[in-house]
Amino acid sequence: MKHNVEYLSDVLIIGSGAAGLSLALKLAEHAQVRVLSKGPLTEGATMYAQGGIAAVFDADDSVESHVADTLIAGAGICDEEVVHYTASTAKDCMEWLIHEGVAFDREENQTDTDEVKYHLTREGGHSHRRILHTADATGKAVQTTLVEAVQKHPRITVMERFNAVDLISTRKLGLAGNRIIGAYVWNRDIEQVEVIKASFVALATGGASKVYQYTSNPDVSSGDGIAMAWRAGCRVANMEFNQFHPTCLYHPDAKNFLLTEALRGEGAFLKRPDGSRFMPEIDERAELAPRDIVARAIDYEMKRLGADCMYLDISHKPKEFIVKHFPTIYRKCLLLGIDMATQPIPVVPAAHYTCGGVLTDMHGQTDISGLYAIGEVSYTGLHGANRMASNSLLECVVFAHAAAKDIINKLPHKRKLPNVPAWDESLVANSDEEVVLQHNWHELRLFMWDYVGIVRTDKRLERALRRVQMLQQEIDEYYSNFRVSNNLLELRNLVQVAELIIHCAMQRKESRGLHFNLDYPDQLEDSGPTIISPRHF
Repeated sequence: MKHNVEYLSDVLIIGSGAAGLSLALKLAEHAQVRVLSKGPLTEGATMYAQGGIAAVFDADDSVESHVADTLIAGAGICDEEVVHYTASTAKDCMEWLIHEGVAFDREENQTDTDEVKYHLTREGGHSHRRILHTADATGKAVQTTLVEAVQKHPRITVMERFNAVDLISTRKLGLAGNRIIGAYVWNRDIEQVEVIKASFVALATGGASKVYQYTSNPDVSSGDGIAMAWRAGCRVANMEFNQFHPTCLYHPDAKNFLLTEALRGEGAFLKRPDGSRFMPEIDERAELAPRDIVARAIDYEMKRLGADCMYLDISHKPKEFIVKHFPTIYRKCLLLGIDMATQPIPVVPAAHYTCGGVLTDMHGQTDISGLYAIGEVSYTGLHGANRMASNSLLECVVFAHAAAKDIINKLPHKRKLPNVPAWDESLVANSDEEVVLQHNWHELRLFMWDYVGIVRTDKRLERALRRVQMLQQEIDEYYSNFRVSNNLLELRNLVQVAELIIHCAMQRKESRGLHFNLDYPDQLEDSGPTIISPRHF
């Protein structure tokens, strides 16, 4: 027999990546903190981030240059105040990470008495070397360091294998005002919905790239925080701007495996199935054109030819060169029966980053009192129409610190939390139609890829909207009649996020940054973020 279970904390953090764990550590000296992780504590997009974190550490660099580069990458619709705040706070936040134990790479031949100089790399869009990194596994270094610190802290409670189901607000309970007081959560181990009450809730759930057929993200990136915030009454913004990485390995046994842009930098060619190159026909920079141009070119060739993939070929380089420069990729491909030293690698573009999200202020505060959103789940105005490389982990840490300051200031004024009713399962049954979920899941990701992917048209968006509204009706009915499961919760959230992406895309009557509509190929002179509100739906 199931029992009603209720937990109590000062702060509930939903999500356990760089944003969530940084916030937990900043708050723990002042509050009792509970961190909810859908899977293992180490699983999430942070763990797989390869590049690094942008911050001004070089005397020849400047905050103003970092700001200017970010504004250019964002295609004219970044919030300049937010960009300046992020760039000017970056160094302090990185020094905090270093203090916590993140071992960023240093310049060689330093002695113990030398002033520490970090090895800084340069990436696309940056005019200076300003990328702190730990080899090519920076995210792993950040995540494992933060996990270790969180697990040691006596005032942080970690709850692994818990899905957040929905936020609980005073409005939802029929009480005065509208503030968040906790969340219903699903305990995956005993398959029971439980209650966590908290004076403050922070969403740090990451992005929504799992809404697409091909993605570089881990399975947990299912847009949960965006969907829950929308259902609670929060506005969202810029959901039409989905960043696609041009080259993800196309193989049934290789989900989420990226093929670094350094391959093209070292001379790899993109080819059609017949072995002919196509990038020189598209752009004078050929394979070294910007990421959005390369992704659109691959997408166009796949659609034009009806092909499942294109090919990335570096086999004209010596084997010794390939193995030395790309050992991880070489080993991975070999395990899958692909010898990249002698044959081309099948590739497709993959959804990589959600530039839009839950609308927040400079403190991570959403439209609803007590509810914060930080990291990829949020829209702060930092990224505009396109995220610049290595600004993503930076945003996580900067806004975790900003949200922590705001919450700490409000902790002395927290109110008594009202009673929350237990989750009612009296009218639902166990599902005997799991195949319905699998079919809907496949249909959603396929039509989002085909109709709301790298290149869009009004007709494709209209078709997608009709499909997603039909799916919503089916899933709402399913949700009303059956007990929750991981697949049901994620699919419910992804369908909601898909609708938000489509509505935002339909409102933007231009092509800008990551949003390209063949019916509106030019940029408007006067443009800004796309903001939509639940009150208008």
